[in-house]
Amino acid sequence: MTAEESWHAARLIPTSGINGAEEQERRATSALLAVMSAVREFGRTLTQPLGAPAAALQTFIEVPFEVDGRKLIPDGLIRATRGQKSWTALVEVKTGSNELQPAQLENYLDIARESGFDAVVTISNEIPPLPGQHPTAVDKKKLKKVALHHWSWSEVLCEAVMQKEHRGVADPEQAWILGELIRYLEHPRSGAMAFEDMGSSWVPLREAVQARTLRATDKIAPDVVLRFEALLRFAGLQLGRRLGTEVTPALTRKELAEPQIRLNRQLTELVNDGRLSGGVRIPDTVGTLHVTADLRAGRVICGVDLEAPKEGRPMTRVNWLIRQLKNAPDSVRLEAFVAHARGAGASELLGAVRANPAVLIADPQKEIRGFRVEISVPMGTKRGTGRNSFIDSVLSAVSSFYEEIVQNLKPWAATPPKIRAEAVFTPPADVPVALVSTAPSSQDGPELGAPAAPVPDDTSLVSPDVPVDA
Repeated sequence: MTAEESWHAARLIPTSGINGAEEQERRATSALLAVMSAVREFGRTLTQPLGAPAAALQTFIEVPFEVDGRKLIPDGLIRATRGQKSWTALVEVKTGSNELQPAQLENYLDIARESGFDAVVTISNEIPPLPGQHPTAVDKKKLKKVALHHWSWSEVLCEAVMQKEHRGVADPEQAWILGELIRYLEHPRSGAMAFEDMGSSWVPLREAVQARTLRATDKIAPDVVLRFEALLRFAGLQLGRRLGTEVTPALTRKELAEPQIRLNRQLTELVNDGRLSGGVRIPDTVGTLHVTADLRAGRVICGVDLEAPKEGRPMTRVNWLIRQLKNAPDSVRLEAFVAHARGAGASELLGAVRANPAVLIADPQKEIRGFRVEISVPMGTKRGTGRNSFIDSVLSAVSSFYEEIVQNLKPWAATPPKIRAEAVFTPPADVPVALVSTAPSSQDGPELGAPAAPVPDDTSLVSPDVPVDA
């Protein structure tokens, strides 16, 4: 190794010198807010969904306020002003495993209300189970005049990567600055961690499910359900960062409006079947990517449903699917659903279907209306990350299933109708035009033969093939 090969490149936001959580939070706050004001596209991406005008951002750190004789110092402040409209938000930041504190947030909500500010924005490694939810419960009375928003560090990093690599930054120097923020947030010492823990309830819940002693009233169940929802959100953020598109949780409007409905449904499935399930939606794919963790079987199952072609025999429809899965492993499970049938359809592994497509056809007389494609992999059991961890087994399954299966599937499209060639009739040269009544018709085929019937004349039926006396 030469001397130069051991040199370290200078970084705009260095990770060296970080000692303790306080320094970690201060550096992360300053780096993020500074880049938000320097790179306009990135700053707008984060703040416009919160109600800020499309304007240049002013950002500050450690802004002091006095409340009831106490000096309070939020980690930062963001202001956007355009014309007569101004939007201001206080910022509270946590890094590492530190969690947001309700009392602290309520103090900042009071400051914002008294100062006429619009919002309080929190940033931490906590990932809410549902979009728009805040991970910390506060007094709702304090939210009447001030909004409370939350960004997870995973979400911030995802938006930064998507802006730089996919949406683009107009100024090359600003793009470099945004790249330096990404490099910093991806460093382990930055404190902007990934989803790394299923919580203390994970192991006792897993054991209770396997022993079939879990009850709906057990306090450990809701905690694990919410963490699984957060894990799916994190999986979507990771996938979206790689794809350059927004990957969202697969939720109905009712579930978004009333999160308790989904929580109750998840708890019922967990107690009755020992399963945790959910899904993510990826734009322009054939369907929702479903994820199921079967705690009794110890398997993680990823699947997608897609419509079958609306024309052709059952064998033709099965072959249409096989062609799209030419690079998929033989262990992929396929299921065919027929029209007007209830329950499961014919199911077989891809390897067997490749050898004999007929095994996926239960009844040749019935129309196949759709297919399900699934993979099943061993489920990790540890609550954290690393070898044999539940989190890594889910993230790996989602990533592999999308890469090997979903991105290669295309929805069926009918063949556009073809314009039929027009028939052209040329009368014999020795027949006067006045005596010819045959002309091209929509009923003619591509090839036009002799006239189908004699042509009536004034006094007789005359064929164009028979000469007429003068």
